[in-house]
Amino acid sequence: MPADHATAPDPADWVDEYGDALYRFAFFRVNNAALAEDLVQDTFLAAMKARDNFSGRSSVKTWLTGILKNKIIDHYRKKNRTQSMSELAGFYEKEEGELFSQDGAWNLGSGHAPGDWTPEAVQKLDRAEFMQHFHACASKLPERIRQVFLLREIDGMPSPEICERMDITPQNLWTILHRARMALRQCLEENFLGKSNTGSK
Repeated sequence: MPADHATAPDPADWVDEYGDALYRFAFFRVNNAALAEDLVQDTFLAAMKARDNFSGRSSVKTWLTGILKNKIIDHYRKKNRTQSMSELAGFYEKEEGELFSQDGAWNLGSGHAPGDWTPEAVQKLDRAEFMQHFHACASKLPERIRQVFLLREIDGMPSPEICERMDITPQNLWTILHRARMALRQCLEENFLGKSNTGSK
């Protein structure tokens, strides 16, 4: 048997070894059980066709996850062709005058300023419970906004590549990331960390 085939993954093991992890990865990004299952199935089918191209430079799990990530991006790119950026309208849309003072500082009286993250709150960041709350908060984001945020902040995809693959402008990207971060921070403060603003009444 050729050396490169010695490292080729065995499709018979994929579902048992990687199915659950791939499903969690997909569900976190699409927030739809049936769609996540379809994407994982498509991933396995694509991987079977590309099995001979597996070089072994990465783990099988990493290889399959990369295929799944592309499937998810393709899904959103197809949806983007029929959707406009109107999804942003009304999503965490606050006027800058509401959020910031004239010198650029947070307007603590606005009710939308970030809270003071106390040492007790920061310690919670080390807990697995934090990730559960983060997933719950992320699932509340509109799907296109959630996907763009996860590509940039979780997967580390470069901004130019996100713009190209998701068919958005750099300004759209900045707006999406800004609003997603604000919404996630507010959700985490209200539901996990506890919000404590010294300037709030």
